[in-house]
Amino acid sequence: MISLIQSRERLYWLLQVSGWLLFGGLMLLFANVFDVLLAPGVLERRILIFCLIGFSLTHLTRLVIKKLGLLKLPMERAWPGLLFSIFICNGFNALFTLLAFEYFQLFLSPKAYMLSFSQKWLAIFLDNGFFILSWSLLYFVFHYYYQNRQRELDTLKLKTAVRELELKTLKTHINPHFIFNSLNSIRALVDLNPARARQAITELSNLLRNSLETEKAQLVPLRQEMDIIRDYLDLESIRFEDRLHVEYAIAEDTLDLPVPPMMVQTLVENAIKHGVNPRVQGGWARISSFRKEGAHVLEVANSGCLNSAVVAAGFGLSNTKSRLQILFGTTARLFICQKEKDMVLCTVTIPLNKQL
Repeated sequence: MISLIQSRERLYWLLQVSGWLLFGGLMLLFANVFDVLLAPGVLERRILIFCLIGFSLTHLTRLVIKKLGLLKLPMERAWPGLLFSIFICNGFNALFTLLAFEYFQLFLSPKAYMLSFSQKWLAIFLDNGFFILSWSLLYFVFHYYYQNRQRELDTLKLKTAVRELELKTLKTHINPHFIFNSLNSIRALVDLNPARARQAITELSNLLRNSLETEKAQLVPLRQEMDIIRDYLDLESIRFEDRLHVEYAIAEDTLDLPVPPMMVQTLVENAIKHGVNPRVQGGWARISSFRKEGAHVLEVANSGCLNSAVVAAGFGLSNTKSRLQILFGTTARLFICQKEKDMVLCTVTIPLNKQL
């Protein structure tokens, strides 16, 4: 922030000094081009006085504008203060210029000395008003342009920070939810089959390591997500044994497409929880991935009937919808429906042109 303020201050002084030097040089150039005949040194002293007084008073006006806080106001509220500042600045500019011209005898004609003080002040006020007005408008236009750009950058940074915070918050819900379900599977094996329980602990360790590796990423290749899912389903098959049947239909050309980490695993976990676990005879789940009409389509189907109350209250699906919207916008879709009498289908559609 300090370096930004310092750079803006340096830019102001660069423009202020170079602007008035350029203005003085142009006045001298025009005078020579149009053969303005004056006593030696009169033209140069007039230009020097005008530039020095203009430089000083415009800088003083800038300090007054900042002190009054006009730069922080909306444009429609800043106009009265701006016009007042221009009037005061130009008034003092005309006064000091008049006093300098009187002292150094720099008026252009003898008739000018015959005018009253107020007439000469008004003439200089009107003559120099255009330059003071131009300076003030340029200063305000530059300021508001810079402020608008800065606000846009700040808004973009804020949106990025909020987006990252939302993603981190959502991820912190994914891992504990997954761990609790896996621990329940292992707990069911401890008394029945200790050897298999140890095997399950090893598999859970692998899953946790993989989930920690992907936690920092917003997106991972589907290939990596499928490795986690297979480990998860191998762990679940220990608990369900022959009550769980899993099918895969993963198109090769989708394995490198990016997906949110642990997203498909969450959908598979829901399928097992609601389509297999409550049924005495067990059930099945099918995971599909394919391209369709410019989109990456992921489907998780499972046996059972759709319970709208469970869907509405479920954290996993609402979590997944939130992540999709944060990462891909409103064009990404998650839809769950009763596809057949004994089949629930959850479909995720991610437009390929929205892939990050």
